[in-house]
Amino acid sequence: MMATPESLFPTGGELDSSQLQMESDEVDTLREGEDPADRMHPFLAIYELQPLKVHPLVFATGVPVTAQVVGTERYTSGSKVGTCTLYSVRLTHGDFTWTTKKKFRHFQELHRDLLRHKVLMSLLPLARFAVAYSPAPDAANREMPSLPRAGPEGSTRHAASKQKYLENYLNRLLTMSFYRNYHALTEFLEVSQLSFIPDLGCKGLEGTIRKRSGGHRVPGLTCCGRDQVCYRWSKRWLVVKDSFLLYMCLETGAISFVQLFDPGFEVQVGKRSTEARYGVRIDTSHRSLILKCSSYRQARWWAQEITELARGPGRDFLQLHQHDSYAPPRPGTLARWFVNGAGYFAAVADAILRAQEEIFITDWWLSPEVYLKRPAHSDDWRLDIMLKRKAEEGVRVSILLFKEVELALGINSGYSKRALMLLHPNIKVMRHPDQVTLWAHHEKLLVVDQVVAFLGGLDLAYGRWDDLHYRLTDLGDSSESAASQPPTPCPDSPATPDLSRNQFFWLGKDYSNLITKDWVQLDRPFEDFIDRETTPRMPWRDVGVVVHGLPARDLARHFIQRWNFTKTTKAKYKTPTYPYLLPKSTSTANQLPFMLPGGQCTTVQVLRSVDRWSAGTLENSILNAYLHTIKESQHFLYIENQFFISCSDGRTVLNKVGDEIVDRILKAHKQGQCFRVYVLLPLLPGFEGDISTGGGNSIQAILHFTYRTLCRGEYSILHRLKAAMGTAWRDYISICGLRTHGELGGHPVSELIYIHSKMLIADDRTVIIGSANINDRSLLGKRDSELAVLIEDTEMEPSLMNGVEYQAGRFASSLRKHCFSVILGANTRPDLDLRDPVCDDFFQLWQDTAESNANIYEQ
Repeated sequence: MMATPESLFPTGGELDSSQLQMESDEVDTLREGEDPADRMHPFLAIYELQPLKVHPLVFATGVPVTAQVVGTERYTSGSKVGTCTLYSVRLTHGDFTWTTKKKFRHFQELHRDLLRHKVLMSLLPLARFAVAYSPAPDAANREMPSLPRAGPEGSTRHAASKQKYLENYLNRLLTMSFYRNYHALTEFLEVSQLSFIPDLGCKGLEGTIRKRSGGHRVPGLTCCGRDQVCYRWSKRWLVVKDSFLLYMCLETGAISFVQLFDPGFEVQVGKRSTEARYGVRIDTSHRSLILKCSSYRQARWWAQEITELARGPGRDFLQLHQHDSYAPPRPGTLARWFVNGAGYFAAVADAILRAQEEIFITDWWLSPEVYLKRPAHSDDWRLDIMLKRKAEEGVRVSILLFKEVELALGINSGYSKRALMLLHPNIKVMRHPDQVTLWAHHEKLLVVDQVVAFLGGLDLAYGRWDDLHYRLTDLGDSSESAASQPPTPCPDSPATPDLSRNQFFWLGKDYSNLITKDWVQLDRPFEDFIDRETTPRMPWRDVGVVVHGLPARDLARHFIQRWNFTKTTKAKYKTPTYPYLLPKSTSTANQLPFMLPGGQCTTVQVLRSVDRWSAGTLENSILNAYLHTIKESQHFLYIENQFFISCSDGRTVLNKVGDEIVDRILKAHKQGQCFRVYVLLPLLPGFEGDISTGGGNSIQAILHFTYRTLCRGEYSILHRLKAAMGTAWRDYISICGLRTHGELGGHPVSELIYIHSKMLIADDRTVIIGSANINDRSLLGKRDSELAVLIEDTEMEPSLMNGVEYQAGRFASSLRKHCFSVILGANTRPDLDLRDPVCDDFFQLWQDTAESNANIYEQ
C-alpha cells in the first residue's frame, strides 16, 4: 500500500532521514584559483527582486556555504517550557560571514519543511523535475542528513555532541542545491537576494518582522493618536546594512522602505519607547520605525546587532563632521576641475559611456536634446540618445528635476520629463516639489555607478556649453554662405536635424542671449528663438569638478536621500514603477572601475544646503565652509559667483560672507599684512530686460541688493572699509566683470560674459566649487537646495606669495592660474608671470587691465 503524504511527516522528537534520500543533486564547486567574489551577485540585482517564496537564487552559484555552531546560550523563559538553549551558528559564504541564533525546535521545523518540499517535488511530473534538477555523478549516494533526538539538555558532553550533530547536519544540507535556495532554508539562515551583493557591504541582520506604519517626520505623513486607532502592523522582511536598513514586501519582493542612518540614529527597546510588547524602535531624522519581535530576548538581540553594525562601517553618517556636514573629509581623492562647459560636458559624456549600473542626474534645468561634444556631426553625443543607449544596455537612469512654477519660469521641466520617460523603461524621472513656490532645487549633479560624480554650476541645459574663446557668433562655415543657417529637422523626422555637414556649435535653442530674450518653446529644441544674424550670443562662464571614490559615494547618498524622500512624500511615485534606491557601501568605494584622466590627489568634503522641504533634514555646511575658509585665509581670496548679496543687517539679508571678508581685510590692515581679494561677478543679472530703459523688476532688484552689498549703504563692504582706512581699501579688494567683443554682419559687437561660476579659491590651497550662489537663497539651508565640495590640496609645488617662496597646492594653483591666464589674455603676453597673486606688481597689473578695458568700452 502506498503511504500518504501525511504519513511521511514525523511528529515525534526523532526525524527519519531515510525518507529524505535524494537520487540526484549537484555539488557547488569553484575552479582552482577562482575568486569567490567573482561569483557573487551584481549590484543591478537590487532592481530584479522576486518574492521570497518563489525560491530566487540567493546564494552565489558554485560558492560553498559552511556552518559552524560556535556556542550555546541557556536561559529560563517566562513560560512553562523551562530552560531553553540557543545555538549560535556562524555561517560563511565567500567573503561574507554572519551569525544566527536558533533553538533546537527551529531545526526540527526546518527539517519537516524540507521533507514536505521533497515529497511535493517527487509528486511533480518527471519531466519537469528532470529539467529543474540535473543529476550529478555522486548524487545517488547522498541523502538528507538526520537530526539527533530531542533529548534532555543536561550534560556538557551531550550539549557538545549535539552542537557537532547540528553543525554536520547543516553542512551536509548546504551542499545540496535542491534544498539550498528553498525559502524555508533561506529564512532559517536569515538570507535574501540582497545578502551577497558586495557593493552593499557586509551581511547584516535579516529576518521576518512585523513593522508598524507611520512614524515619518515629514509634514503630511505623521500620524497622531495611539496604535490601535491610527496604525497597522504588517509582516515584512527586514534587511540591515552598514549605513541603512530596508524592509521588503514578502508577497512581491519589492523594497517597501529604505531608512538611511544619520546623526539622529538611535535604537531603543521596551514598551515605554515602542508602545509595543517586545518592540524595537529605530530612530533617524526622517522616521521612527517600530518593529515587533517574538520575544524580549529577540528584541534585545536585534537592537544590539543593528547598533553594532551602524556604529561599525556606517559610523561616518551617525555624526556631523567639519562645517556641520553630513559627510567627512575624504583624503586621497582624485579630483579634476573644469572651467567652462566644453571640457565638463565632454567628460560627462565619457563617463556616461563607461556606466555599467546606474546614472543619477539632478539639475535645476535639464535639456534632453543638448549635445555634450561639439560641433555635432551625429546624434552620438546627444544627451537623451546617450541615456537611451545606456538604458538599453541595462543601466538604470534616475533623474530628479526641479518642478518650477510655470508662470515664473520657462524651463518646462514637464517636457523634459516626458521626453526622457518615453525613451526606455529603465529611465525614471521625478519632479519635486509640488507645494513649495518660493524655493528651488538648484543643485547640479551627475553620478555614474556611485564611483564618479560631477557637480558645480553647470546644468546639462541650453546655453551652458562654452570654451575659452567665448564666441559671440555662430554662423557655421562663413565661406559657404554669408547667411548660413543651422540644420533644422526634416519633415519626416521632426526631432532630429541632419548633422552630417554641421559646422555649428549651438543648434536651435542652444544659441541664446538670456538678457535679450528668455527661452521659449522648449518643446521645439532645434528651432532658433533669436536671430543669430543680428543678435550676438551671450558667452557663459562656469566652473565644475569631478571627484572619484568616497566623495562620489557621499554625493550618491545625497541623491538617494532626495530620491527616496520624494518617492515617500509624493503619492504618484509610491508605485513600484519608481524603485527605491540603495547606497553602495563605503567599504568598496576605492575599487574604481574607471577613472577620468587629469585627476589630482586631494582631500574632498561634500557640502550642501538642504531643508526639511527639500531632503527631510536641515544643513547649511556650504555657508559654514565659506565663512571658515575666508576667516582662516592668509594671503588672498579669489571669488567667482553669479550673485553677491551679503553683509547681514539681521532683517533682509542674513548670510555673513561679506562681513567675514570685511573683517579679514580689516585684520590684514591692522597687522600691516599684504592681503588681496579678487571678486568676479556678471556685469548684469541674467534676466530678460533692457538696462538702458531701466530693465525689468528682476534686474533692478538684483542690482539693488548687489550694490547694497558692495558699495552702497552702511552695510556695504566698501563703505565699511572706507570708514576704517580711507582710500587704502583699493590695495585690498578688486571687483570686476568680464566682457568680450567680436564681429557680426560686418559690424563690431560686444557682449558681457555671463559669470555663472560658484567658486572660491583661498591661498592656492583650498577651493570651494558648487552650485551655491552668495546669497541667502543658496546659503541658509532653509531655502534652495545646493551642493558643493571643499577641496584641500595634499600635493604641493614651489610657488611665490608676495615675493616669498611658498608651497602652493597643485589643484588650487592650477585652477587659479588657468582662470587668470584666460582673463588677462596670457596667450598674447608670454612674459606674464601668474605665480604670485599677492605681490604689488601683479595686483597693479590686474587693476590697470580692468581700468583700461573699462575706458575702452566707454569710448
